[in-house]
Amino acid sequence: MTTQSSNLNRRRFLARAAALATVPFLPQSLPAAENAPASKKRVLLVTGVDYPGHPWRETAPALVAMLHQDPRLAVTVIEDPHLLDSPSVHTYDTVLLHFMNWEVPGPGQAARTNLRNFVEAGKGLMLVHFACGAWLDWPEFRNLAGRAWDPKLRAHDPRGPFTVRIQDTEHPITAGLEDFEIDDELYTCLAGDAPIRILATAKSKVDAIDYPMAFVLNYGKGRVFHSVLGHDAKALAAPGVGGLFRRGCAWTAGLNP
Repeated sequence: MTTQSSNLNRRRFLARAAALATVPFLPQSLPAAENAPASKKRVLLVTGVDYPGHPWRETAPALVAMLHQDPRLAVTVIEDPHLLDSPSVHTYDTVLLHFMNWEVPGPGQAARTNLRNFVEAGKGLMLVHFACGAWLDWPEFRNLAGRAWDPKLRAHDPRGPFTVRIQDTEHPITAGLEDFEIDDELYTCLAGDAPIRILATAKSKVDAIDYPMAFVLNYGKGRVFHSVLGHDAKALAAPGVGGLFRRGCAWTAGLNP
């Protein structure tokens, strides 16, 4: 792809994200998802709090714009992770975690039980970027997410360009996808023992180790897709990210990507 084409695609992507920045977020209550068209899979994007260096007010609308390019997905956004307490969570098909409770308590026992039961029963879960650091005080989160942020490890390479390499060409999410370049944070901080299937990796320029950038796992009857990419809108606009994330989200919802 030429530089001119890449810049044009990025401008179009950011324009769509800006247009969707006015999508109503729902900070007061979590509505049931029955009002979504029956033909669409219902995605609940949970955001609203993060590490101060992560611009969630920019990246959440960018994620909405990205996912709505798949007409089979209908996305609802909430800005309060504590709304996961609501039994209405179970009316959705997939929960997309896009928060990290850096300076505030994480959602409590009701939300944790809700989310765990939701996925175990056969629904989907998707995690983006620093969502790997949510619920550090909940041991089971590491198994649910497959891998989680370990603050004892080096966090990431200095922000900059690197190549994301597709390692699994057989999985429905990555079949037919190509390696791509991105300007992002290359996370080196994940830890955990749950069995995962690595879909894509990137080589650190600091220690020359390949680290997982996207992977999947099964949790009970449910499907989990986890990618640490997506520090900001620039990273999300990189050619290759949109396809990977849309396919990942669709797969968690039980669709054929």
